[in-house]
Amino acid sequence: MTGEESASKNSNPNREIRIDKIVLNIGVGEAGEKLTRAQNVIKLITNKESTQTISTVTNKDLGIRDGMPLGCKVTIRKDDASDFLKRAFWVKENKIMAYSFDPQGSFSFGISDYTDFEGMRYNPDIGIFGLDISVVLSRAGKRVKTRKRAPGRIPREHRVSQREAIEWISKTFNVEVLE
Repeated sequence: MTGEESASKNSNPNREIRIDKIVLNIGVGEAGEKLTRAQNVIKLITNKESTQTISTVTNKDLGIRDGMPLGCKVTIRKDDASDFLKRAFWVKENKIMAYSFDPQGSFSFGISDYTDFEGMRYNPDIGIFGLDISVVLSRAGKRVKTRKRAPGRIPREHRVSQREAIEWISKTFNVEVLE
């Protein structure tokens, strides 16, 4: 038996990469009607209720106060995350840039218009909104880092690297990663 055959038979299920979560974000910069329309866009795309993102600083030049709603976001997990990511990659024509990946293996990209999603039409009452999509990849055992009692460190070899994330996305979703 060669090394590759033994590695495939004895592959560790804890080494499998999975989608931990996907966060969709629309930043509008102000509260009111525009924010309500952005929340409607997220509801149309994901069928989930969004939460408002709140400013934590005051910037008089930009007209931002502490505690002012600036945008909305929603987190998608488990099977819904995989289905949504397939739809998002379809919008991007199954291509993503390599610089979108960070050293921890997570990646982000933007979609300039929500009407690019399949089945969405332009609605003049809503307008045009773009959105940011951030995807966090992990392996089993991530809870060791985030648990309340006796949190520990995840070894470097168990973290998802940039190279591994690119290979996994290319293979799993048939996405071309451009340099």
